[in-house]
Amino acid sequence: MTGSPYIPFDKATTTALKIIRSNSKDKNFGLLIICGINLGLRIDDLLHLTYDQLKKDSITIQEKKTKKKRTLTINDAIKDALSYFKDEIAYEGGGNVFVSQKGSVYSSQHVNRLLKKYFNKDTTSHSLRKSFGRRVWSNDGESERSLIMLSQIFNHSSTATTRIYLGIQQEEIDDIYLNL
Repeated sequence: MTGSPYIPFDKATTTALKIIRSNSKDKNFGLLIICGINLGLRIDDLLHLTYDQLKKDSITIQEKKTKKKRTLTINDAIKDALSYFKDEIAYEGGGNVFVSQKGSVYSSQHVNRLLKKYFNKDTTSHSLRKSFGRRVWSNDGESERSLIMLSQIFNHSSTATTRIYLGIQQEEIDDIYLNL
């Protein structure tokens, strides 16, 4: 697999909900995990989501890296996790979701430190995006159709790039050697 690994979707969800329900100082980090694995955004775009956006059924953002507009559906997993935040001052004000106790938006470095704390040393913010991709691919029966859709979502030049990005190609190569 290239770069950071993906986090198994169910493990990420379970860990995130445990963080949220524990009401710890990392509570909104749990919501970041849920949003990350359900929206497939790059960390720069994820960090700037607001409560007002997450309260809607769908949002349109302009991706920071590509400058392309993208419409995202806020699914039930995000809405359910968000329900734990209704008493938050920022929730009512509609402000940024992923802020530190000092009130500033998390940095990607801070997110990476927290991911390593809750998962493993190789996990990075990019792991959330890969988890989203692996879940889409798995839910669609590991189909070529899902790779085409993910290639569009991720703005990859080809499905071959998406296969490499998700670590699928390496797994297939490993299977060749293991099945000789």
